[in-house]
Amino acid sequence: MELTSNVVRPIIRFQDVYKSFGPLVVLKGLNLDIPEDQTSVVIGPSGTGKSVLLKHIVGLLKPDAGSVWFHDQQVDKLTEEQFEPIRKQIGFLFQQGALFDSMNVGDNVAYPLRLHKLKSESEIRETVHEKLSVVGMDGSEKKMPGDLSGGQRKRVALARAISMNPEVILYDEPTTGLDPIRADVINELILKLQEEMKVTGIVVTHDMASAFKVADQIVMLYNGQIIFRGNAEQIRQCPEEHVQRFIQGKADEEDLKALRRL
Repeated sequence: MELTSNVVRPIIRFQDVYKSFGPLVVLKGLNLDIPEDQTSVVIGPSGTGKSVLLKHIVGLLKPDAGSVWFHDQQVDKLTEEQFEPIRKQIGFLFQQGALFDSMNVGDNVAYPLRLHKLKSESEIRETVHEKLSVVGMDGSEKKMPGDLSGGQRKRVALARAISMNPEVILYDEPTTGLDPIRADVINELILKLQEEMKVTGIVVTHDMASAFKVADQIVMLYNGQIIFRGNAEQIRQCPEEHVQRFIQGKADEEDLKALRRL
């Protein structure tokens, strides 16, 4: 089932994308527009292609067939060198944060800026301070990742993801491993970045409370295809069985029957 609202210019577009790994077909003719300046949430059971979708956006994977577009440029045909300017426009919040444990907080946030040699050291320090303030981690520059809580690590990782003022931020399971209160802090930051920085967000998650809170658009993948696209209210009303079982967290009847036989 696919429900759409007002048409907004897409910043990222998947056109009839197929991707397989050996005999395993992960994406099966995926067609998806990611609207600019909105937050799109991608949900679905494990193994349905959510992370594979993100990897196509940053150029880590290329489709077996079909095409991937960023603005008006077909990115799956680009070389690594040609893709680099686009990659600078994409921030990535990894599931576990992926901070460098040997670097303090300030150096972690500064890492992309130093890697690309975009600013002087004084400008980098100013940017680090600014981005840490955005995520509520003022004054933490000298702390080590090991001294931070899980929620704080995620916030520092998010400061690093926005250090280069990207157009797009990819969030891979941003609330995983956090208690409900800390998870909601991350949700509030996702909303804040969309409002204040006008970033386009793409959130891959199993956390339906988070999905309902941050999404302008919810997309559900099942067996490599989109079975729903719409807003939070529309997905609550969707009659599709797979959709309702997922958003309500209900086990499959076949799985329950197998458990009862044990």
